[in-house]
Amino acid sequence: MSLIKNLHQKLIKKEVSAVDLVNQSFKLIEEKDKDLKAFITLTKEEALKEAEKIDKKISQGEEIDLISGLPFALKDNILTKGIKTTAASKILADYYGSYDATVFKKLKEKGAILVGKTNLDEFAMGSSTENSAFFTTKNPYDLERVAGGSSGGSAVAVSSSMAVFALGSDTGGSIREPAAFCGVVGFKPSYGSVSRYGLIPMASSLDVIGPITKTVEDARIIFETIAGKDEFDATSFDLKKEKNSKKEIIIGLDEEFLAEGVAEEIKEKFLSVIKKIEEFGLKIKNIDLTLNPYALSCYYIIMPAEVSANLARYDGLRYSSLKDTNFKNLEDIYFKNRGLGFGKEVRRRILLGTYVLSHGYYDAYYRKAQKVRRLIKEEYEKQFQQVDFIISPTTPTLPFKIGEKISDPLAMYLSDIFTVGANIAGLPAINLPIGFSKSNLPIGLQITAPYKKDFDLLDFSQQIEKLVNF
Repeated sequence: MSLIKNLHQKLIKKEVSAVDLVNQSFKLIEEKDKDLKAFITLTKEEALKEAEKIDKKISQGEEIDLISGLPFALKDNILTKGIKTTAASKILADYYGSYDATVFKKLKEKGAILVGKTNLDEFAMGSSTENSAFFTTKNPYDLERVAGGSSGGSAVAVSSSMAVFALGSDTGGSIREPAAFCGVVGFKPSYGSVSRYGLIPMASSLDVIGPITKTVEDARIIFETIAGKDEFDATSFDLKKEKNSKKEIIIGLDEEFLAEGVAEEIKEKFLSVIKKIEEFGLKIKNIDLTLNPYALSCYYIIMPAEVSANLARYDGLRYSSLKDTNFKNLEDIYFKNRGLGFGKEVRRRILLGTYVLSHGYYDAYYRKAQKVRRLIKEEYEKQFQQVDFIISPTTPTLPFKIGEKISDPLAMYLSDIFTVGANIAGLPAINLPIGFSKSNLPIGLQITAPYKKDFDLLDFSQQIEKLVNF
């Protein structure tokens, strides 16, 4: 049974109150977060007020939604009116949202209770949550290791039970990778199935908001709540629930996913899951994603280009958090605000993006990357004509030690090798926890589905979850 459904039953049977759940959440935050550093901002006062309202509804015999009264966490790049939204950057250190993101509004309307905003890599740029301007979030299974990124705080909040569920954003694997590192479910929906209105943009053609939960069923409940067309996001659409009538499910596997560079323990665990799948009677078919090795290069041209355009708004005239106002000229404003306000990784990506968009390099890099993106998308479409899902490890390595890769950007970028393809093609993909290494570190399995087949993916993932029995 899902955690959400279990807690819902306890609430309506009055075995526990919403106030109890919120207090328990803050008790765990008080005990654990001084070490884990998952939260940037806590909302205890507001949370308890909302919990009292839910308890009053229950006492009066009113029906409540499945997620009513449940404490959740929100990645701190999702806007919340009147609550600080920093994107883990010095530039937005004192910024309060002027409106609610659509996803937050939908959760509030159903009665879910926000307990806090979670840490991330600054402006969601990173794979370890070490790039936050405030502090590094630590892995709940080993405090010397990273939680993954950029949604590291959200993954840790769920993994350590400080929140029942959380929302993250995924541009190149930022939900799935930390979910794999923290032993929880992380679901990246099809591009456009969830509104991005109110998400501080990193790369607008790649960004997707999705849930991090304990179980696949919980991920489905949250996805159904936040999904749908939004008048404020022209890329959004309503996703139809179609019953899959296929009798035989065929799963695609590219053996290159297990080539050199993948940790042996991940290979072993992944192959043991494949064996279970075959014993269960599902068919595994070898496929060849010949363009997949180019997905990472393609991503690291398109993403910085969009970053440089999106972050141009932080010009020092708006959103400035600097106390020094002794500026000589406009150039001085720019350099003081942007130079001191942005962290090293953000500046690196702005520079890369500006370079690939500049005169003389646009055709050589950006236009070429867009052509490769189209080819990658077409290749996935072709493969999905013969298979229903594609499986791979979620990450090539186990959670690495804090500081191990921070000075080597290329090594850090390789953490996204298995996840970026889904973002490039706009496909739904999910991380499922499948076991532990010998040193008790979580290992994740990624399942990718065709565009707009999110519900098929969630149905199938529930089967695999039962099979693996994590």
